[in-house]
Amino acid sequence: MTTPGTDPNAAPHSAETSPAPSGEQWTISVGDDEATVVEVGGGLRRWRRGGVDVLAGYDADAVCTSGRGQQLIPWPNRIRDGRYTYAGTERQLAITEVDLGNASHGLVRWAPWRLVEQTPTSITVGHRLFPQPGWDWHLESTTTYAVAPEGLSVTTRVENIGQGTAPFAYGAHPYIAIGDAAVEDVELVIPASRWVEVDERSLPTATRDVDGTAYDLRERKAIGTQRLDTAYTDLAAVDGRWAVTVAVPGRAPVEVWADADALPWAQVFTGKAEADQAGEHGIAVEPITAPADAFNSGDGLIELAPAETWTGTWGISVRN
Repeated sequence: MTTPGTDPNAAPHSAETSPAPSGEQWTISVGDDEATVVEVGGGLRRWRRGGVDVLAGYDADAVCTSGRGQQLIPWPNRIRDGRYTYAGTERQLAITEVDLGNASHGLVRWAPWRLVEQTPTSITVGHRLFPQPGWDWHLESTTTYAVAPEGLSVTTRVENIGQGTAPFAYGAHPYIAIGDAAVEDVELVIPASRWVEVDERSLPTATRDVDGTAYDLRERKAIGTQRLDTAYTDLAAVDGRWAVTVAVPGRAPVEVWADADALPWAQVFTGKAEADQAGEHGIAVEPITAPADAFNSGDGLIELAPAETWTGTWGISVRN
């Protein structure tokens, strides 16, 4: 008996033929660079330069954990209780961060993305987000990952292809690999003058000046006992870009940069750099348009009118 909608001549799945947990794997290899983008979430699974992992990614036969390389659309971070009101209507999203009771990191990071274009130095993937419980709008997203001698660049374009104005925020979730280094010895530079204080559910309570606090990392400083899961803003820019530096002993410093106008916030997370953490150890430096709970606070929230487009570019550079 054949199940309706199946091909009776198709070969059965086996351990050898089953797709990878992250779906199709699209890889570019040029010069010293090798980068892999995946179908699930359209995320960046791995980037190596000169045989060294710049990103703390995950293996092809593994499920993505801790948001590694994922795209966070149409919001990064958290929405309190998964509930928000927009245009006079209250909406309820699924609770995806069960322990804290929040809706976390958007709606596309586990969805299949399609390959739009692949060149010798770039991969472009796309996704169409449809209305669903708690979300009433249509968004078309494309993201291009490109490698060049100066490093990796990522450009995302999001268009409202529906009828009504849509609330929107964007984030990306790369982890900078620290190898076997102790997190205490890693040095950071975060050129921000303000940081976001959060409560026990990791939701904002206030935005404060970094002056005189442990969150002032405008000068290069070892992490030591400091632990971060912190949004920063008012980032000082040079030539229109801010840059956060992660310096690991014995490795070339790595900069995560972003266009300051399009991506005026950065979230820095050290929780997956601890020695007892599973997977490759890394520090997340997340270019974002808004902090947590922007759908409720309006802080950094973008409102995309029909046919309106948002575009943002960020990247990673390995300094010699």
